[in-house]
Amino acid sequence: MNGKSILVVEDSPTELHVVTTVLQNNGYRFIVATDGEEALTKAVSQKPDLMLLDVVLPKKSGFQVCRQLKSAPETSGIKIIVLSSKNQESDRYWGLKQGADLYLTKPFKTDELLAAISRFI
Repeated sequence: MNGKSILVVEDSPTELHVVTTVLQNNGYRFIVATDGEEALTKAVSQKPDLMLLDVVLPKKSGFQVCRQLKSAPETSGIKIIVLSSKNQESDRYWGLKQGADLYLTKPFKTDELLAAISRFI
């Protein structure tokens, strides 16, 4: 285990299980948040190295979370990979415009996700 932590922000129990299983099987430590507000709170308190962020979330969208984290000095260094079922080119453009470091769409391939994670941590 490399001591790096990943904040997984996902409100679907099924998707959350898929992502956390991949992380667990590959030796990553992870923290879970199931809505936008919780994501912001945990990002500030836990300072993860990377965030896997869904877009459609309760309380605050992933785009809002991303924009808030990237504009605050204490959290701007957290790498953010948006992991969303919103797969239009405009969604990808908007996600990157909010400050996301990478935009992946669901369903994702395990090796794609792991390659993306290893690019950042």
